[in-house]
Amino acid sequence: MNSKNDTRKSALETGKRAAFVVVAAALLTLPLHGQHTPEDAPAAASVSANPQASTASPQTEEQIVQELAAMKKRIEELELALKQHEAAEQPTTVVHTAKANTPVSIAPSAAVANVPVQAEAVLPAPGKPAKEEPFAFADWTWLNGNARTKTPAFDSKFFTPEIRVDVDYIYDLNHPKDDTIGGSSEVFRSNEFHVTQLGVGGDFHYDNVRARLMTQFGLYSQTTPRNDASPARGQWNLADAYRYVSEAYGGYHFNALHGINVDAGIFMSYVGLFSYYNFDNWAYQPSYVSSNTPWFFNGMRVQIFPTAHLKIEPWIINGWQSYGRFNNRLGIGGQILWRPNGWLSVLGNQYALGEDALNTPGRVRYHTDDSIELKYYDHPEKLLSKAAFSLTGDMGCEHGGGVSCAGNSTQIIGGQRVLAPKQDFLGFMIYNRLWFHKDLYGFTLGGGKINNPGRYLVLLPPINGATATSGTNYFTENPGDPYKAWDASATFDYMPSQYITFRWEFDHRAANVPYFSGKGGITPPGGNTGAPGSTVTGWTPDLVKDENRFDLSILVKF
Repeated sequence: MNSKNDTRKSALETGKRAAFVVVAAALLTLPLHGQHTPEDAPAAASVSANPQASTASPQTEEQIVQELAAMKKRIEELELALKQHEAAEQPTTVVHTAKANTPVSIAPSAAVANVPVQAEAVLPAPGKPAKEEPFAFADWTWLNGNARTKTPAFDSKFFTPEIRVDVDYIYDLNHPKDDTIGGSSEVFRSNEFHVTQLGVGGDFHYDNVRARLMTQFGLYSQTTPRNDASPARGQWNLADAYRYVSEAYGGYHFNALHGINVDAGIFMSYVGLFSYYNFDNWAYQPSYVSSNTPWFFNGMRVQIFPTAHLKIEPWIINGWQSYGRFNNRLGIGGQILWRPNGWLSVLGNQYALGEDALNTPGRVRYHTDDSIELKYYDHPEKLLSKAAFSLTGDMGCEHGGGVSCAGNSTQIIGGQRVLAPKQDFLGFMIYNRLWFHKDLYGFTLGGGKINNPGRYLVLLPPINGATATSGTNYFTENPGDPYKAWDASATFDYMPSQYITFRWEFDHRAANVPYFSGKGGITPPGGNTGAPGSTVTGWTPDLVKDENRFDLSILVKF
């Protein structure tokens, strides 16, 4: 009997405590910063504050238990409403992956910068409709050019660090005696181990302010600035000033539409689909359409997300992969990225008006670069986990300064009217990727072709230390000079962790003119002689029309 009375007394005490909690929860959901509480919160508070409403007649134990259950449910509802209200008070920041084109919504309490997967939803203020974050509706780690890391190794409210390591060993079947490989923006030395890139940096994000820094140590710090001729115009040695930086920009995120980012500094160009960072790609050596087009821009961009499926991004930049201006005009361009669902990505990059030939004012460049990526198979439970392909097509041309887009016009040069040779770019590349055993293994086949008369986008071989500024008589880049090339590759990946890739690759590359390093190499006896690119009496470089090599690499990203 006493036990039964104790049970009833305990239930009544619990009821009193629950009523107090309901009243407290209702008070906590009073309007904050002028915003409205859920419509039923005042009603719940008034009922709980009036005990006569619930004690007008004696209650049985069963009724008390039912009321307690109802109170508990109401407490849970009010707690959820309070959490929603608090979450809505936190600002969000949209960051953008390096060249991967996948923006991610960042809540300061759980920032996951550069993670191309669905971020935790940011709940709207009570009474306001939810806004889906850009591209957060699907997992994009399958994309070529996009990092496959799903979660950061470390994160904080203010900073999300990022570390990248790219170490390779290249075995060139041409066996150049100086171990020098030319014609690539990813591969530079033969039969040696090398650090292609060591990058340390990350994303800063706080109070809608954003910044990104990524360093580049290793071969990239020498080879990438070497391909930019713009520092030859003016002082202050821009190549050295930016040598150890691959990305460095700051900006602000505006909470408009589905997000607007305004950034200025050095950022990835997205042209050519492949990422500048080999960890993100399906293959180590991309085809010419990617390897011969810009990896970075120096200027300003505005990323506008009208919907969760669309990005519009205009640029105003110094020029075509250039730290400074080549002449007297900036370049303009932009990107449109559309992802209607989780298995299709459509990308378009456009560039125009830049005068990008050193010491040739009036020669204007245009370029269009367009890609489609499609995941056509996705069954994680099977041996073949996923399958996807990418197709990229590029067209471009230059006119003025002694060249023309169609080759059928004349120009006055040196007081004489001359026929302006055709100077254009036409190319494509296609890749097919397979994943096996829950994405533990990957296999990619691909390749492409280009035709670039005038050679204005052909990477200059570093013959006797030649740079984009110096040029060389051993491989000219004059108006009308022919250049056609094609390549194919097979890549096998072993991926025991989301943070590391062991890669084996075979590449075949060919051109219609001698271009690749042959057995005799491209360095004069005793090393570089005279100024970069100088002609050396009694010596000629050994250039051949094709190249076959094995690429072995270990790629790490945290």
